[in-house]
Amino acid sequence: MNWFTGTMVFILIWWLTWFCALPIGVHRADNPEAGHEPGAPEKPYLWWKLAGTTLVAVVIFAGVFWLIESDYLSFRDLIRNDG
Repeated sequence: MNWFTGTMVFILIWWLTWFCALPIGVHRADNPEAGHEPGAPEKPYLWWKLAGTTLVAVVIFAGVFWLIESDYLSFRDLIRNDG
């Protein structure tokens, strides 16, 4: 895997992890202030979610990188042995 492919794979993993983490711990405000959206979260904890998302994405990317770089799973071998 070259650096460009690795960067793109990491961005995709991070983005999917980010959207999975966003709804965690979200609570609506009981009495929203005037002019505020009633469905907006009271405390979204975005910095914690950003840090957690990055850590989880690094761990998942390490596993994906190992799987791609190792000979444990190789789609090229499946194609060669099929014909």
